[in-house]
Amino acid sequence: MASEPAIEAYLREAPYLHAYELGDLDPREAPHTTWLASPAADAVALIYRGLATPTVVALAHGDLAPLRALLAARLAELPARFYAHLTPGLEDVLAARYRCDLLGHNRKMALVAPPGDPGDSSEHEAGVVRLGPEHADEALRFYATSYPDGYFDPRNLSRGPHVAVRDARGLAAAAGVHVYSPAKRVAALGNIATRPDARGRGHAGRATAALCRLLRREVDIIGLNVRADNAPAIACYQRVGFELRDAYDEWRMTQR
Repeated sequence: MASEPAIEAYLREAPYLHAYELGDLDPREAPHTTWLASPAADAVALIYRGLATPTVVALAHGDLAPLRALLAARLAELPARFYAHLTPGLEDVLAARYRCDLLGHNRKMALVAPPGDPGDSSEHEAGVVRLGPEHADEALRFYATSYPDGYFDPRNLSRGPHVAVRDARGLAAAAGVHVYSPAKRVAALGNIATRPDARGRGHAGRATAALCRLLRREVDIIGLNVRADNAPAIACYQRVGFELRDAYDEWRMTQR
């Protein structure tokens, strides 16, 4: 298999597409990761086992053929059940062994401009607070109401920066990280949500922009994933300074 430096070099050819994988090269994530790579390092896939259900990430930024060949050759090494992030066109390789349930079409986004605030630029941090482990119960209640279909692990509050906007009723919006690696100079945002009764007031944009300004002190690559049909979220992130990049699909795979 290709060496770790060769794998990292391949991923950095398209760092926003591969932000999650680059972050998972951090030594902290080593116990949770299994890397599949071709000898020439022209195809790389990741099996991430840090969650209750593993996730396989197989994304191509060039010719699909090397990654198709890699997956076909290593199919028996994949878990019996997993979520998958795949470049469109790779799912048929897995269909030979797995039942494939499409969960959604998605896009990668890349922070390409200094993070702006959709609100008053003179009040960048007004009402924005940093969340820590001591806010775990409050954050769990917030996400249960504001993002019930998402996944929030309160342990992440101690693994990377999270911020929130407060109003008279408590947490109005919050933003955090799914990937955070100062060692690899990369972060991927996640758990961005707004309390239902506080939507339409720019709170999510304010929290996202504040988090990006915080992260830029330590990382160079800031990306995020968004559903392709979530036009309001895409518009919000574009106002902050993100642009749309590669398409990918999320799947649930169950061995036949």
